[in-house]
Amino acid sequence: MKTKKLLLGLLLVGTLMTSCYTEVILEDEYIEESGFNTAQALQSFDLWYIDINATEGNGEVPFLQRAFTISFDNGKVYANNNIVGLGKTGNGYGIDVGYFDAFPGAIEIDHDVDGLWLLDVFAVNGNTLQLYDSNSNTSYYLKGYQINSFDFDMVFYDNIHYFLQEYDAWEKTYTSEEGALNDFDDENYLQFLSDNDGDFFRSSIDQSGTSVNNLEWDFEGDYEVFDVENDETLKTLTLSYDFMGNDYFELYVINDSTIELYHPNSETVYEFKGRGYIQYLKSGKGSVEKKRKKTSNPTMKVKRSR
Repeated sequence: MKTKKLLLGLLLVGTLMTSCYTEVILEDEYIEESGFNTAQALQSFDLWYIDINATEGNGEVPFLQRAFTISFDNGKVYANNNIVGLGKTGNGYGIDVGYFDAFPGAIEIDHDVDGLWLLDVFAVNGNTLQLYDSNSNTSYYLKGYQINSFDFDMVFYDNIHYFLQEYDAWEKTYTSEEGALNDFDDENYLQFLSDNDGDFFRSSIDQSGTSVNNLEWDFEGDYEVFDVENDETLKTLTLSYDFMGNDYFELYVINDSTIELYHPNSETVYEFKGRGYIQYLKSGKGSVEKKRKKTSNPTMKVKRSR
């Protein structure tokens, strides 16, 4: 679809006999091409969901790469960089991450961590914007929502693999009496991580109550989260241990600090609590390390056992 740039410079050209301009429709209102109306377009929705899978180009704008949503309000920029607390942090808007100024067809963002960025603004359709970084030839696509109609649960479950990475470790706090004995009974801590090679995990058999900083990681391997056909809130988790085979679980979210893993092979239920919450941007450790990647969870054809 051809985009229309919100550019005041196209409005008035001295050689033209008439005053011509391009109009774009946002929320059923005509937005004229000016710096003021660029700001109006950016603020016409409470939240802009960043569709990371639609990103074009090989570069990146770091604060857009790590955010799930971004908001523009009276010169301030807000972002939801975490899945934990999504829909609650900042009354749903997230945390304050910087400031912005709007110009004809452009926005200048002064980000608290990533500094000054000048991005071109294009209107794709009535609720979609394109932010283009000419330095890296990279485009991000933002879909607008009002906060009272935004589906925070959809974002949560679509990005649940990031949720697992937002704690330094997960500590086992419950094991059901029902269920056959199995090797996973001995593993009391899990850690979910990501690097350029993909997602991986580590596990520890250290006793409950051990400080996260003192944990010794006994096992490691790759992990993968799967969608379940016709069941949007059920995910499955496979831990592929190096040299030890796989463990398969049904993954249930109890709240944003507690998960339940059901092990169908042994019919055992485990609960894990997150330890060491990493708030991106507020934490120096996480502020520049976390990046969203283009992902699409594979799908399993299974039925929930619980």
